[in-house]
Amino acid sequence: MKAEALEVFKNRRAIRAYKKQQITDEELDAVLEAGTYAPTGAGTQGCKIIAVQTPEYVERVDALNAKVIGKEGHPYYGAPTIVLIFETSECKTHTLDGAAVCTNMLNAAYALGLGSCWINRCQQMFEMEEGKQLLKEWGISEDLVGVASFSLGYPDCEHPQAKPRKKDYILKV
Repeated sequence: MKAEALEVFKNRRAIRAYKKQQITDEELDAVLEAGTYAPTGAGTQGCKIIAVQTPEYVERVDALNAKVIGKEGHPYYGAPTIVLIFETSECKTHTLDGAAVCTNMLNAAYALGLGSCWINRCQQMFEMEEGKQLLKEWGISEDLVGVASFSLGYPDCEHPQAKPRKKDYILKV
């Protein structure tokens, strides 16, 4: 394995504070492209990646996620970009494919010096009427299943340290 890749895997952490400044188009494109190279079941490439950067839509997606958990606040931590990953409902491996796509993009974000944080509840957000309305506004089919999402932006905090790895994480047989 190339040493640089292993360092990315070992050092990427969830970032929960962001600068208001929007990331560049080049940075966003590099993160999104990394997602398109993730492994997918039978090579289907069945995921749909949506980058949300328009402030109105960022606010609506953030509020929708907060509504799912029944709390006020900002589940995407004020990030200027939210990335959503969808999969077709017919795909038998949609959860796994979406997780792989998300992971590739999270690692790419760190490698570029950006911050990101995987945020759950994507499926529930887009099962709600407000979520379906957003998909309609974006010209996206309602038959997609929300799989994963994450915040993305320039970190506005110290880089978190890794927790020690648990002793029984690996078993060799």
